[in-house]
Amino acid sequence: MLTAVVIYLLVGAIAGLLAGIFGIGGGIVMVPALVFTFLAQQVDPAVTAHLAVGTSLATIVVTGASSAWGHWRRGSVRRDWLRLMIPGLLVGGILGVLLASALPGAALTRLFGVFALIMALKMLLSRPPATQGRQPQRWPMAAAGAVIGGVSTLFGVGGGVMSVPWLSRFTQRMTEAVGTSAAIGLPIALIGTVTNVVVGWGEAGLPSGATGFVMWPAFLGLMVTSVPMARVGVKVAHALPAKVLRRIFALLLIVVGFKLMLG
Repeated sequence: MLTAVVIYLLVGAIAGLLAGIFGIGGGIVMVPALVFTFLAQQVDPAVTAHLAVGTSLATIVVTGASSAWGHWRRGSVRRDWLRLMIPGLLVGGILGVLLASALPGAALTRLFGVFALIMALKMLLSRPPATQGRQPQRWPMAAAGAVIGGVSTLFGVGGGVMSVPWLSRFTQRMTEAVGTSAAIGLPIALIGTVTNVVVGWGEAGLPSGATGFVMWPAFLGLMVTSVPMARVGVKVAHALPAKVLRRIFALLLIVVGFKLMLG
């Protein structure tokens, strides 16, 4: 248990830092770390991946709020973009949790491994979109919100790995894309957490301390370090180029993705 607490604190610090820097919510780090930790604690493998996803989303509610508030204070959250995307985010978020709950735990774990590899390659190979500076339209933004919300709650991530590239199409300021992405992660995480609690309620094999697919001891451990480090990440995002950090993070995702895929 002591080892698990130390892991929760460390993962929370890393996830919070990355949430602030990239506006990604930190779930891409938390989910695989929680899967490994829960398995080491001998949690039923049938619910391990679902618990990791639900707990990650619950933590992102807090880290996302901290990161979004920091970007809001610096004027880098576009409320007009947020309003256009929220309907799609909420609908997609609910559908993503329902799909995750229908998948076997092993399948969900391997799917997350594939997702991590795709996101790593995207980070390594992505270039600024040619449409940068275009005016966003209501229906494309709502559709993008549905896709981002669905994928985010399916895998327990904040959505920034998809929303930052999407939003950067409409601005020359990368901090606006990152800041708005951080704000987008909050409604995704809220609806995902509530839905995971409802869908997982009474599920066989849940460990002590879990409500539905949210493991509260892990949530508390992650929250202690993720919130202050999210604020540090916001400062780093506004002060330093993130190119080198992005590449290091992508390499980490490759390692984690292969590990989850191979079991």
